[in-house]
Amino acid sequence: QVQVVESGGGLVQPGGSLRLSCAVSGRIFGIRAMGWYRQAPGKQRELVASISSGDEINYADAVKGRFTTSGDNSKNMVYLQMSSLKPEDTAVYYCHAQVRAPGLDNYWGQGTQVTVSS
Repeated sequence: QVQVVESGGGLVQPGGSLRLSCAVSGRIFGIRAMGWYRQAPGKQRELVASISSGDEINYADAVKGRFTTSGDNSKNMVYLQMSSLKPEDTAVYYCHAQVRAPGLDNYWGQGTQVTVSS
């Protein structure tokens, strides 16, 4: 079985920073890609950032220049450094991983709440 666990959410003031972490564990044959999605109340889940096994990185336009994602292949981890946070960044953030275990499948974390408010 594959487990995906996020950590690092919380309450932060506008303009502040937070760092999210995500760990993938279990019987893993390989990870094709990992990424971050978010879902605000009443809205659809949307892609925030993704990173492939070849280190190709994509960001949503709304977070470009403010968020940075990085990965540690040796630890099967991915990080999301969020800076200059805005109230509209408030959402539940989900880690996503495309994992070979051994077939390729999508796995999700349980989500971590990020609230940007004064």
